[in-house]
Amino acid sequence: MRNLVVETNFASRDFKLRNTPFEILEYRNEVRFSQHLTERFMYVQDANIPPGKKTVPGLYVTAKEAYEKWKSSPEKIKIIDVRTQEEFLFVGFPPMAWKIPVAVQSFVWDNEKKQYPLLPKIDFVNRVKEIADEDDTLMIMCRSGGRSAIAVNMLAEAGFKQVYQIVDGMEGDIVTDEDSVFKGQRMMNGWKNAGCPWTNELSPWRLLLPTLEYGT
Repeated sequence: MRNLVVETNFASRDFKLRNTPFEILEYRNEVRFSQHLTERFMYVQDANIPPGKKTVPGLYVTAKEAYEKWKSSPEKIKIIDVRTQEEFLFVGFPPMAWKIPVAVQSFVWDNEKKQYPLLPKIDFVNRVKEIADEDDTLMIMCRSGGRSAIAVNMLAEAGFKQVYQIVDGMEGDIVTDEDSVFKGQRMMNGWKNAGCPWTNELSPWRLLLPTLEYGT
């Protein structure tokens, strides 16, 4: 998700994200992000990474590299897929990954934004803490690197020290070559295109879903 635009209400909390994944504008009442935190989220660390995929820790791997690192030490490295349950079902997921959505899909059409927006889930870090310690090595993935950047920054702010961004995600980046028959498709890179193992046989195993808030 390069441009994640979300406005929603979580009980007494208001949470808003603006055009880029790092612009956290408001999160008020019980919890509040400070200006200092916003500045940290906007910090640029690697000129080779697209702006929408940059993270505060500045630790980056490709999907292929993440898989090779996991194979070398599966007991020490956790791959966390932060996409939606619908994506797990219909696109697939790495069989070794923990599936912990950072946002859920809404089904209320936003006529102004011309989309069904995603709703961020503020309990994401707490769900990760159920299966990981702050010193664990975590590799975070989404579709193509946008939502995972948000998730990495949330975990880093919570004290996790070794949080890697899988920059090409599950599906990879869009082909822009005008001469390619695959123009407009996600065929450049990513977990599936790199030949890494995946499945769409979803079960409750390694699945930590947020509590759904119906009517929002």
